[in-house]
Amino acid sequence: MTIDVTELAELGPGDRRGLFERDAGIDAVRADVRDIVDRVREEGDVAVREFTREFDGVDVGNLEITDQAERAYETLDEETLEAIEAAAANVREFHEAQVPEDWREEFSTGRELGRRFRPIERAGVYVPGGTAAYPSSAIMGIVPATVAGVEHVSVVTPPADELNPVTLAAIHAAGADAVYSVGGAQGIAALAYGTESITRVQKIVGPGSKWVTAAKAEVRGDVEIDFLAGPSEAVVIADETANPEFVAAELLAQAEHDPNSPVVAVTDDTETADAIARAVDEQVGERERAEIIRDALANDASGIFHTRSMSEAILFTEEYAPEHLAIVADDDESILERIDSAGSVFLGPQTPIAAGDYASGTNHVLPTNGLPKVTGGLSVETFLRATTVQRLSADGLDELAGTITTLAEAEGLEAHAESVRIRTDAEESNDDAAE
Repeated sequence: MTIDVTELAELGPGDRRGLFERDAGIDAVRADVRDIVDRVREEGDVAVREFTREFDGVDVGNLEITDQAERAYETLDEETLEAIEAAAANVREFHEAQVPEDWREEFSTGRELGRRFRPIERAGVYVPGGTAAYPSSAIMGIVPATVAGVEHVSVVTPPADELNPVTLAAIHAAGADAVYSVGGAQGIAALAYGTESITRVQKIVGPGSKWVTAAKAEVRGDVEIDFLAGPSEAVVIADETANPEFVAAELLAQAEHDPNSPVVAVTDDTETADAIARAVDEQVGERERAEIIRDALANDASGIFHTRSMSEAILFTEEYAPEHLAIVADDDESILERIDSAGSVFLGPQTPIAAGDYASGTNHVLPTNGLPKVTGGLSVETFLRATTVQRLSADGLDELAGTITTLAEAEGLEAHAESVRIRTDAEESNDDAAE
């Protein structure tokens, strides 16, 4: 059997740590990444080219390949191009619904408050690539930035002797302003600090290897980032109505990402748990990336778990806080109401996680390693700044004056209090003069 069914209640402390204390695996490479980042910051293009030769085995001429992305778009086969455009349109439509409106309203007489939203000016998107094709990651990173109104979107993607035209076409279709053939930690450093060829950005987003994630951790503070994400992960909550073959296919689909991708099925039905395990065993040999899938299934954070009740399954899932959560149960909406911590949720038997990975419209750049407990996935808001706005009339200030001056003096900030009094005293003098 490829994967066994485990009684959740029988897990020991070590097993629970393996499930719940996941990390992005960046500690092992952090020192090497720090050296890469420092050299790119100090030497610019020279260091970028040197690391590109060392790690990618490619001598890059011009780092900028914006024109090459445009040509890839123009020459791509019609079927693939239509798929890219359809996915981008769905993602754009969903993210346009997220754009907040500026607002201002009067909370009491003479006290007008509000918020306004403005995009950052320069964003950087990391698109995994090289010889592989990740058009979906290009769409997910670039489209929200363009919808938010970011003025300049730069993309870095790993070089190769022949860059994948599908990824390049997707980058162009999504609306990138500049594309650079550089990946890994050196790509993140180039976006963070700028080089002779690459424009410095204000925020970096997008998934990548542990080297990319470690680099994002290293530059954070000098530039904003989205979050530190590890390998893709998924939890499926299933009841007795779930199709075990569907659940197994869901586990295998997410497991094929990476040997370190944790996948979990949790159910309160013994027969369903056993059937899922059998279906996994039957399907895994048919998958092209079977070796990667088997390694992922053997991960300490993976498993098929039987619970004593659906409530126990829900509590487990909330503690796990998965990147992807599929709920395949008769009462999926009521289960969802009891779960707060998940990056993206997929309801019902006809909603595979792959739909969100590619084309439903939601974003697949999501927090992992328990981070859904404190943050959400990539969105339009990722690229926006919120500014509060306020206007007080004389009466509005007068109503607040006592509160402000009392608290300011309690904090020992006499000038704060005086900045109010000078106004209220002047208003009283004007009133006296008018009488």
